[in-house]
Amino acid sequence: MQLVVGRIGRAHGVLGEATIDVQTDDPDLRFKVGSKLTLDSGQELTIKSSRWHNQILLLGFEGVNDRNQIEALRDQLISSQVDLSQLAPGEYHYQQLIGCQVYLQNNELVGQVSEVVKLPGQDLLSVDKNGSQVLIPMVKQIIISIDILAKKIVVNPPEGLLDVTN
Repeated sequence: MQLVVGRIGRAHGVLGEATIDVQTDDPDLRFKVGSKLTLDSGQELTIKSSRWHNQILLLGFEGVNDRNQIEALRDQLISSQVDLSQLAPGEYHYQQLIGCQVYLQNNELVGQVSEVVKLPGQDLLSVDKNGSQVLIPMVKQIIISIDILAKKIVVNPPEGLLDVTN
């Protein structure tokens, strides 16, 4: 499965390095030298250098040798092939949650997950509820179960969490 692992940022220096907005739990694994990444456009890039500079990941790609070539790739999402069979039972990637239907414990449909919002304190499920967005904290007190194969998430939200005001 192809999973988004980052976004190409601005060029760093003049030799074709790019800053990377990291969107993966294991950047050292996903961005090691020799790894292949796929851009939104379908273009495949091979990492020729990878280093951290002031807590910012810098990547160099084979065939990309100057700042102008990086700027042409700027803001594109980068994906990596991930072997989901290596996940332990009950583990999942956040991108697998997008499109899941969210239900209350009484089987009442809340809506569909449109995004996972990553925050420093906790992550949130952004759920489209009848055209409005509700945010559900991803904590074990609220998320009762996640069934990736059935694309179903069961929640037990506190009173008022799912209220939508227009």
